[in-house]
Amino acid sequence: MKVAGYGSLGLTNLMKNKRSLGQSILAAPHIFWAVLFIILPLFIVVYYAFTDSNGQFSFSNIASLTDYAPIFGLSLELAIIATAICLAIGYPLAYCIAKAKPKHQKIFIMLLMLPMWTNLLIRTYSIMAILDDGGFLNSLLNTSFHIVGTKGAVIFGMVYDFLPYMVLPIYTCISKIDRSMWEAAADLGCGPIGTVVKVIFPLSMSGIISGVTMVLVPSISTFYISQKLGGGTFELIGDTIERQFVTGALNVGAAISLVMMVLILISITIMNRFSDAEEGGIIV
Repeated sequence: MKVAGYGSLGLTNLMKNKRSLGQSILAAPHIFWAVLFIILPLFIVVYYAFTDSNGQFSFSNIASLTDYAPIFGLSLELAIIATAICLAIGYPLAYCIAKAKPKHQKIFIMLLMLPMWTNLLIRTYSIMAILDDGGFLNSLLNTSFHIVGTKGAVIFGMVYDFLPYMVLPIYTCISKIDRSMWEAAADLGCGPIGTVVKVIFPLSMSGIISGVTMVLVPSISTFYISQKLGGGTFELIGDTIERQFVTGALNVGAAISLVMMVLILISITIMNRFSDAEEGGIIV
């Protein structure tokens, strides 16, 4: 059968070509944005990381990163502590939200996301006003605890800012678990705690891994929270990168940024591998 001079195969190919052209046109703004603000900056970082101040190829910037090992170690330590606290708080919170009635779940999620509607800078300044020596907390308790300028204040800021990133993927994962699994666990003699430990927790492992990734990565690289709540008493790797760029040491700052990106990509790849294995019922 022929339609307007085209065979059926030709008409199908024409429609596919038109669809491909339309898809390309619609994708063009996204591709332009990705090239301009993602790919191009990455090439710039790589260029500066492997060149000296004269633009000559050099590994000296990478070799100098050993001097920043203690700072990276401190950043990793605080990030792991903040991530562990977020998991300890976020998992029970996500579980309770998932167990609530559907209309109540929407309210709880809105309350959880409400602070995220405010800019990070304003939220951090608000925490400073609460934890400062003459702030709301000390005035309320009539004490003089020195909190701002300590590692505890920085960890508190990380937990406050990144907790929703832990709760949301875990909540999404738990809410998708078939209710018959809960009922089957109860029929087999599991109490509420046993059901969580033996059924819900293993089935929500992919959500836990996603939450850990989403909290750990920004916690390692944060710099504004540590600057304000740390009070300048110590420096994290994000502060170091910012200082290098501000002072004009672009090459060293780019080298640190490049190493951080590589380590973060490796961490995400490993966590995704474990997440895929858990979803497939395979233990790697």
